[in-house]
Amino acid sequence: MTTSPTQGPPGPDLPSHRAPTRRQEDGRPAHEQRPAVSPHEPSLADAEVTRSRPAPDDGRRTTGRPHVVVVGSGFGGLFATRHLAKADVDVTLVSRTSHHLFQPLLYQVATGILSEGDIAPSTREVLSGQTNATVLLGEVTDIDLDSRCVRSQVLDSETVTTYDHLVVAAGAGQSYFGNDHFALWAPGMKSIDDALELRGRIFGAFELAELAWDEAETARMLTFVVVGAGPTGVEMAGQIAELSRQTLRRDFRRIDPTSARVVLVDAAPKVLPGFDDSLGRAAHEQLEKMGVDVQLGAMVVGVDRFGLDVKDSDGTTRRIDARCKVWAAGVQASALGAQLAEQSGAELDRSGRVKVEPDLTLPGHPEVHVVGDMMALEGLPGVAQVAIQGGEHAAREIRRSLAGEATGEPFRYKDKGSMATIARFSAVADVGGRKFSGFVAWVLWLAVHLLYLVGFKNRVTTLLKWTITFVGRGRSERAVTQQQIIARRALAQRGQDAATASTTQAAPTRSGTESVSMSTDVERDGPAGGDADGDGSHTDEERDAVPGDRGLDVREERVRAQQDG
Repeated sequence: MTTSPTQGPPGPDLPSHRAPTRRQEDGRPAHEQRPAVSPHEPSLADAEVTRSRPAPDDGRRTTGRPHVVVVGSGFGGLFATRHLAKADVDVTLVSRTSHHLFQPLLYQVATGILSEGDIAPSTREVLSGQTNATVLLGEVTDIDLDSRCVRSQVLDSETVTTYDHLVVAAGAGQSYFGNDHFALWAPGMKSIDDALELRGRIFGAFELAELAWDEAETARMLTFVVVGAGPTGVEMAGQIAELSRQTLRRDFRRIDPTSARVVLVDAAPKVLPGFDDSLGRAAHEQLEKMGVDVQLGAMVVGVDRFGLDVKDSDGTTRRIDARCKVWAAGVQASALGAQLAEQSGAELDRSGRVKVEPDLTLPGHPEVHVVGDMMALEGLPGVAQVAIQGGEHAAREIRRSLAGEATGEPFRYKDKGSMATIARFSAVADVGGRKFSGFVAWVLWLAVHLLYLVGFKNRVTTLLKWTITFVGRGRSERAVTQQQIIARRALAQRGQDAATASTTQAAPTRSGTESVSMSTDVERDGPAGGDADGDGSHTDEERDAVPGDRGLDVREERVRAQQDG
């Protein structure tokens, strides 16, 4: 195993971190020295990771054992790693996050039932007892099949890790079907950041509705649109409706939270398209009973900060005014899939998933397995069980290869059923060919999700919070901050600024004021957007639906004063 910071491809001259290390002036080994970092550079834990700092490595390359690299800490990656615990190999798991995310419960983080820690335990903690496993933080940016190396990056630190076997389980992100600009106003729900942003937007909408000056503005604030009538969309719409009609009904004085309008929109002709028709009808009826406005055969063709445009099946286009929009329709596999396809000659499906061999390997590369949301095989759905079983299958194939046994056994998926919860005491489930709805399905849903949560303490805290929510109708995770809402836009703006700076670095400016910092742009635009009329000022209507906009205006005035001075 070789793991090293680099500016180029790996080679035989890469340093071993087991080699003797020289001591610096402070008496620590060279690889533990903390290099000087500019205070203006991005930092993580006070800039502990920089381009000159060696990457973590426990020196297992000296064991001479085969090296397995796993990309991604989701279901596929984590279960593949754990399934190799007793194998005579070294395993390195590389992930862009430091946690394992139980994605099916993200909507409960967004609606204040659970905290992010309840569904996202630290990957290092989960694997702390597995002595042959190493965890590296970093987003994999390149996989070179010929040289068998993986390149990952976090902040300004780049790491190259070589492998003998590779499991790619990098997952998928939200798809906007070619309209990525919709994401600015309609966040998806694929990460902890997404869920926290949506929590801020949902609860913030109620807060600003309490401050609204007329009925039209109050109506906009209290209209919530969920795009996508699959399991995630159904669960999200049901929880927003329950939140407004139960949890918040006594908490405000000027507005009536129970009057909130929740709209579920989908171009499909039915709710829960992947489920049996009877279960789809049961979910549809329950949603309408809760007051959710279900609009099917309706395609979203435009999204802005004040609402969205919908095209019905008859071709007519109409407007839905709403400040809070949630996108729960469509997925797009990681961009790593395109890299693997280009190098191996594999095909991609329309969602960017790699069409793998029956044993989940890449064509011509039996040492590379692709699992989870990144693989396309026999129309298997992108659900947790496919990823879990795929990761375990890949691990078994690796163990057979190391033992000199025949490999290439086709992957056989065991369908354990499908479930979706709608609200308290209400769900639909298809288990072993038997179909359930209502309270029985809800109990099954609770049991299955508790079973697959990673970690005993996570199960206990989740069960406690479910008791608070479903029995007492309270929600323990209602704290929101402005940063939750503006962070995504701030990071996007930072990337745009960096790209602009790289192309205009040599161009002079008249007074130095044309180049505006990322923080100034975000403060000028508010939590989720800019100046609609382009005059550099904000009307009240141009402010977004989050608390504390006046604080942004004050900081903007200070910045302008400094520039003018």
